Amino acid sequence: MGNTFLTGQRMSVGFIGAGQVAHALAKGFTAAGVIAAHKITASSPGQTLLNSASGLRKLGVNLTSSNKETVNRSDVIFLAVKPQIIPFVLDEIGPGIEDRHLIVSCAAGVTISSIEKKLLNYRPNPKVIRCMTNTPVVVREGATVYATGTHAQVEDGKLLEQLMASVGFCTEVEEDLIDAVTGLSGSGPAYAFTAVDALADGGVKMGLPRRLAVRLGAQALLGAAKMLLQSEQHPSQLKDNVCSPGGATIHALHVLESGGFRSLLINAVEASCIRTRDLQFIADQEKISPMAIKKTTLDKVLQQPGVNETSVAPRTGINLFSSNPRQKN
Repeated sequence: MGNTFLTGQRMSVGFIGAGQVAHALAKGFTAAGVIAAHKITASSPGQTLLNSASGLRKLGVNLTSSNKETVNRSDVIFLAVKPQIIPFVLDEIGPGIEDRHLIVSCAAGVTISSIEKKLLNYRPNPKVIRCMTNTPVVVREGATVYATGTHAQVEDGKLLEQLMASVGFCTEVEEDLIDAVTGLSGSGPAYAFTAVDALADGGVKMGLPRRLAVRLGAQALLGAAKMLLQSEQHPSQLKDNVCSPGGATIHALHVLESGGFRSLLINAVEASCIRTRDLQFIADQEKISPMAIKKTTLDKVLQQPGVNETSVAPRTGINLFSSNPRQKN
C-alpha cells in the first residue's frame, strides 16, 4: 500500500466500532477532504449501531452491522472498540485480513504484540499500527501519536501520519510512551472541558450569564493554547506575563496553588496512564462480559472455553438466545 492511495483518493477506510472515535475521525477526514464519505465504512452489530451511528449516517458514511463487511470494503481498518473487545474482534475479522490491509488500533492499552499474536493465527506478517488520538480531531485539532508494528512498513506509518495530520498534530513515538500519551492528550480534552465548566461556574457566581461565561472560558483556553504553540516561551513564562505585581491574577493563582491545582493535574495524568495499563491486562484475560456480547458476534463468544448460552445471558429475565436462527456477519 503506497501513499498514492491517499493522494489519489482511492483509499478506503473502515471503522470496527461506530462510536465517538469513529465519528470524530470520519468527520475530521471528510472535513479535511482527504477521504470522501462514501469511501468510509463503519460497523457495529445490532442495536448498538442504531443507537450510536446517527452522526455517521448524517455524514454519508456506509454503515453495516457486519465487521467482516467493513474489512472487505476497506484498506485501512481502525479498531475503535473497547480494549476488552479487541480479542474477540480480531478472532472475527482475522480470516478476512489480506496483504492490502493496514490494521490501526485506537484501543487504550492494547499492545501491538497482542494484536499481532492474534492475527498471526490467520495470516503471516499482519501490518499493525497502534495509535492514540483524541476527540478534537472532529474539528481538525487533534493530537495523535502512533507506533508501527513488526511487519508494518515505513510507508504504512507515513500513510497513517498523512491521514492523522489532516485532522491535527501527529507524530511517531516509541510504543512504550503511548500509555503516558493516553493520560495526557488522550484524556486531556476531558480535563479541558471540566476546567471550562468550572471557570464558567465561577463566572456565573460572579454575575455572568451562563452562555457568555462558557464562551469566555473556552476562548481563554483556546487563545492560551494558540499563544503557547506559536511561542518559543515556556508556559511558566507566559503565565508570569499575565501576572502583574499585586494584581488580581497572582491572587487567583495563589488560590489554585493552595488547592493543589498542579498536583491534581499530574495525578490525573498518572491515574489515566495506570488505568490504561490495567486495560491491557483485562483484554489479555479475554473474559466474557455483556459489552463483549453486544460488540462481537455471538458465535465467537460461545466458542470460548467454558462458555455457554446460559452463562452469557444477561440477568434480565429475557432469553436473548432463542431458537430463532442467528444472523451471521
